[in-house]
Amino acid sequence: MISLIEKIRAGNDLSAFDVQEAAAFLLSDSIEAKTKADFLTALHDKGESASEIASFVRVLLERAVPLEIEVDGPIVDVCGTGGDGIDLFNVSTAITFVLAAGGATVVKHGNRGVTSRSGSADVLEALGVAIDLEPDDLRECIKRLGCGFVFARTYHPAFRALAEMRLRLARRQQRTIFNLLGPLLNPARPKRQLIGVFSPDLTMLFADVLRRLDCERAWIVSGTAVDSLTMDDVSTIGPTVIAEVNSGKITSAVLDTRWLGIPQATLPELTGGDARTNAETIMRILGGGETGPKHDLLIANAAAGFVVSGLASEMNGGIAMAREQIESGRALEKLKALQNFVA
Repeated sequence: MISLIEKIRAGNDLSAFDVQEAAAFLLSDSIEAKTKADFLTALHDKGESASEIASFVRVLLERAVPLEIEVDGPIVDVCGTGGDGIDLFNVSTAITFVLAAGGATVVKHGNRGVTSRSGSADVLEALGVAIDLEPDDLRECIKRLGCGFVFARTYHPAFRALAEMRLRLARRQQRTIFNLLGPLLNPARPKRQLIGVFSPDLTMLFADVLRRLDCERAWIVSGTAVDSLTMDDVSTIGPTVIAEVNSGKITSAVLDTRWLGIPQATLPELTGGDARTNAETIMRILGGGETGPKHDLLIANAAAGFVVSGLASEMNGGIAMAREQIESGRALEKLKALQNFVA
């Protein structure tokens, strides 16, 4: 481990073999937490390369609980890195029900909140959705309902060796490669993804990683919030930087949802709260009781999900699909079906 730290501090990238060794050290109970923290801090200070991130993803997925999903058509995941410090209302979780209602197969990967008051697992729990389904039950849920939740703590048991150290680093506001890996570690290995990142500088890096991992189609988005703050979602406050992966090709673009007829929002209008507050917000939006800025933010991000999944050819079509799922009540029906799911 010490030699790997020295290699990184000298400015050298880790090879795939180095990453295998590093992962074994990080997930070992016999290595001191301080040494693990030193390694992760040094790697962050150097800057994680696309090849290093992709290698970590491959190694860590090998250690995950297997989850093979057989469905007609592509599987999509919608997930953010978190870490933007804004505390929105669990947008990517909310659009899961809209996308599934519109015919997408959504396998949502997520965890409890670390950098926010409400992670996807927290808000789903508050909504009364089972978050800890074992593989057989989860497969049945996805087969029946077209969506399901992959709880990272259940499907990545090896990460327990890192929990205390990661919490300590998070409290110090020290970012590491694990702040980047979450959206990439879905054990169902979806070929299509909508990923939100906490900095526009990460969009092209993630696109390169996903290309290396043979992703078919992905959007990596980082939206304007206010001043220097960004959000790991498509923004309705200002422009959103997008990197797209499509059949091995990477392109970049800027999207302003005002071009699509969505009114401009302000950050206070979009801010969420704890898990219960966010669950109530999601229920109101899906039930048609809230039609303001938070509803618009959900529509914009669901539209992007429909484009990535291949169900819409462009954002205007995606917006129309998203509105239809909410106005018809189908998105709320999808949430209720998940609440009532019994294996």
